[in-house]
Amino acid sequence: MFCPYCRYPDSRVVDSRTTDDGLAIRRRRQCPECGRRFSTTETASLNVIKRSGVVVPFSRDKIVSGVRKACQGRPVTDSDLAILAQRVEETVRLSGAAQIEANDIGLAILQPLRELDEVAYLRFASVYQGFDSLDDFEAAITLLRVEHEAARSSNDSEATVE
Repeated sequence: MFCPYCRYPDSRVVDSRTTDDGLAIRRRRQCPECGRRFSTTETASLNVIKRSGVVVPFSRDKIVSGVRKACQGRPVTDSDLAILAQRVEETVRLSGAAQIEANDIGLAILQPLRELDEVAYLRFASVYQGFDSLDDFEAAITLLRVEHEAARSSNDSEATVE
């Protein structure tokens, strides 16, 4: 690491701390030549391969803006969207890959969005799962209903056990 003051080609790490929910490391460094201190932030790079083949850096902001369109008119706050984007990033980073396809990110958005708002989920899923007809929407809605019934009966059986 070059010193930003004197350009000496080495530095000593004085302190290291995790930041940004553990996704980055902030290092406090000192130059052995001039003695000045400076900070660096290190993150594991994550790139997205778009459908066109172009590779761009991963961005939570792009997730938020894409999901915001699906949430238009729904009771979803900016804070909710920020948490969703964080969850998606954590999921994608757990794959361990340095590059991920844009479509895979879209698919990683589906479950957290489903938990956040089912209508927004259906809107978003219609794009990423390629709904071609009303039958696709009906199948997705039927699946949501079945899961609601299963959750409701599970909660009812837990209530009777207590």
